[in-house]
Amino acid sequence: MRVLHVLDHSLPLHSGYTFRTLEILRQQRKLGWHTIHLTSAKQGAAGDQQEIDGWHFFRTPALRRWWSGLPVLRQWAVVVGLQQRLLPIAARLKPHILHAHSPALNALAALRVGRALGIPVVYEIRAFWEDAAADHGTSRPWGIRYRLTRALESHVLRRADAVTTISQGLRDDIVARGIPATKVTVIPNAVDGKRFTALAPPGKLAHSLGLSGNPVLGFIGSFYTYEGLALLIAAMPRLLAGAPSMQLLLVGGGPQEAELRALVDALDLRASVKFAGRVPQELIGDYYQLTDILVYPRLPMRLTELVTPLKPLEAMAQGRLVVASDVGGHRELIEHGKTGLLFKAGDAEALAAQVLHLTRHADTWPALRSQARAFVEAERNWQACVARYIPVYQRLVAPAP
Repeated sequence: MRVLHVLDHSLPLHSGYTFRTLEILRQQRKLGWHTIHLTSAKQGAAGDQQEIDGWHFFRTPALRRWWSGLPVLRQWAVVVGLQQRLLPIAARLKPHILHAHSPALNALAALRVGRALGIPVVYEIRAFWEDAAADHGTSRPWGIRYRLTRALESHVLRRADAVTTISQGLRDDIVARGIPATKVTVIPNAVDGKRFTALAPPGKLAHSLGLSGNPVLGFIGSFYTYEGLALLIAAMPRLLAGAPSMQLLLVGGGPQEAELRALVDALDLRASVKFAGRVPQELIGDYYQLTDILVYPRLPMRLTELVTPLKPLEAMAQGRLVVASDVGGHRELIEHGKTGLLFKAGDAEALAAQVLHLTRHADTWPALRSQARAFVEAERNWQACVARYIPVYQRLVAPAP
């Protein structure tokens, strides 16, 4: 089986998108399949090919036309450039499947090439592009641009030969658009529980970060507004009233970092909230081991209701306690009172109450940790999740009756 993956971006860029892609590729290679990888012009790489950590990527240069920098036409330039790059690669390497990953621009280019060469197309949705744009502030929810993007997404969904997605929430939304349920397969996020191994002595790292309190709350990820980190910081005075030695460790970075630092200063929390900055992926295990409770306070909105995040699964695999808001994406991962605790999304008091409840009932920690890890190992391991592609691909390449 030869599968040509059409991607938005890849290594050396680091993101949840990149890490999911790598795990898919690793497991498909273990199945004996040959994978080919092409990124769109949004990768921003120089050159038309690149070797990264043993992986070969075909790159797409930016399309240089007089109109390619204009609004809307900029996105169409991504499609045209990707189509022009994909066509000769697919014609030469003859993949059995074109597997286009979000956003819809990639799928549109793959569909045009797939129809030209007679190759079936799988479209994988990891999040709806229109919802991500609305959260990032580049479009207004249900405005003209939002509706046009949604219409494009629906158009691609109808034309794709098969659709995969990462959560039940996304699948339900896709089916509600009139896409046949038999066409849509959930292939959820997963983790490799052995991947994050602590390397540094916890005491030395804790000292370097100025962590002297107990317990330590943590967040590891990107600092976007929808993650709700401002809510977590706003809850700290209430948390400190109940547990004066508690500290919060924020690992990562992103668009909201300056705002979060200003909030810490405004609330006079510099002694209790520590920013670790961005951390190399190979060192993430050290930071997980520093924390007692990982908090994921995602705010309620379409994006968080539909999309399941990767980070809570990593924390559960590492044997960390998890407290998360009750948005739909979290409810697919966490069973309240069994594998973690949930609180009412957007409610700082509810967040503080659940964290303090956990700190006062340390006798429940071993069971929560073991049950969470067992869930990840049994249901959210990459080998089992990637195996779900087998019937999807086989159905598309089977000879017509």
